[in-house]
Amino acid sequence: MAPECSFVPVKQLPDSDQTREIQEAFKNAFGNASAEFYVRVPGRVNLIGEHIDYCGYPVCPMALDQHILLAVLTTNDNTLVLHNTDPKFKDFECNLENFEICIGEGKPEWYQYFLCGVKGVLECKEEPTSDNSPVGMKVVVSGNIPHSAGLSSSSALVSAAALATARANKRKFTKEKLAEVCATCERYIGTQGGGMDQAIAFLAEEGGAKLIEFAPLRSSDVKLPTGAVFVIAHSLASMNKAATSDFNRRVVECRLATKLIAKRKGKLPWREIKNLSKVQKAYGLTLPEMIAMVESTLHEKPYSKEEVAEELGITVEELETTLLTPNTRNVSELKLRQRALHVCEEALRVKEFHETCLESSRSGEEETLTTLGRLMSESHRSLDSLYECSHARLNELVDASKAYVYGARLTGAGWGGCIVALVKNENLLDYMDHLKKTYYKKYCFGDDIGKYLFSTSPKSGACVYV
Repeated sequence: MAPECSFVPVKQLPDSDQTREIQEAFKNAFGNASAEFYVRVPGRVNLIGEHIDYCGYPVCPMALDQHILLAVLTTNDNTLVLHNTDPKFKDFECNLENFEICIGEGKPEWYQYFLCGVKGVLECKEEPTSDNSPVGMKVVVSGNIPHSAGLSSSSALVSAAALATARANKRKFTKEKLAEVCATCERYIGTQGGGMDQAIAFLAEEGGAKLIEFAPLRSSDVKLPTGAVFVIAHSLASMNKAATSDFNRRVVECRLATKLIAKRKGKLPWREIKNLSKVQKAYGLTLPEMIAMVESTLHEKPYSKEEVAEELGITVEELETTLLTPNTRNVSELKLRQRALHVCEEALRVKEFHETCLESSRSGEEETLTTLGRLMSESHRSLDSLYECSHARLNELVDASKAYVYGARLTGAGWGGCIVALVKNENLLDYMDHLKKTYYKKYCFGDDIGKYLFSTSPKSGACVYV
């Protein structure tokens, strides 16, 4: 049996405005009933390491104070009943013994993310239940993570649903196992993510970021300089990564780059090699050597599906059915070199970011902050030019930040959402005031600006309240 610290902690429900509000909402929704337990899962901000988790490389996120909060009452009728405190999200009900997650055209429904977490736990064979019949739940969902902002609101909801389902069905998972289950089951919604969001949701600890590594999943502490303050600024351009093909297209381009490198260099079974990290390990390369291999193996001109299929020795039909996703099969050009270069160079930046934090006591705070800021800014330029997942509004925010910060970059999938900026504490108020008077005034944003522009420090991961 794993030690108790390996499991999600169970704590006493704190007395706060949010907990009182969700208790009242639960009574109103379910006929004066009271919840048995509560689940809290934080959002996250990725400090560096964007779009590389699904390529097998480490990332460096931290948990936010903003979170998803569930109030849960178990029932005996195998029925799931969901009520969201946000009135724009409609109520939902289904039988837990025969539900499906059917994604139509466009943006998934909010409750389908919840169903992903439920399905992941109920179908996990490694933690069998004593009773095959799933326990019903009445759930009120609340939260203060901005939607489609790159702060992991959707993954937090999936993770909260999984944790609630596990507790309701008396199934005890370690944090690492929950993270793996949630990373897998979120793919029911149609996105091909890599597991960072779910890992930090469960493994985060207050006071520090985490270096999250994969295969196997593990985490280590990243102690940030005491003078570092991180500011999150929303571009006011929202993007739902499950609603378009852009995100999955990047995943596919990295996958195809992996296959072509393995095929051209020989010695590796290209059909079995899953990601660029595995290619690097198989050849015993350093990251600079891996970057050189990408540059020498893949050409800059975009590839066509026909060219990729010919190089792999397969038909276009086989390429489409085995290596592309349903929403990327109509893609006409694939920028394999650019995507692979970003991934490998970003992995090198994560390594330097982590090492800089480890050596901060010897280097001095100012030098450390300057280096971290430079790496963040380099990351943004790469995401904009090589990975092409930025947005005009994100670039405008980064440019507006330059005189006040050590560095700034988009965070999350991109194509909208937020930037994260590294700021010295004494510059914090001036920087935020500058953005309010310039960027946010320009786009006529109202009184809710505190939800979209805020400073943050590392918070703890998921927990259960009783």
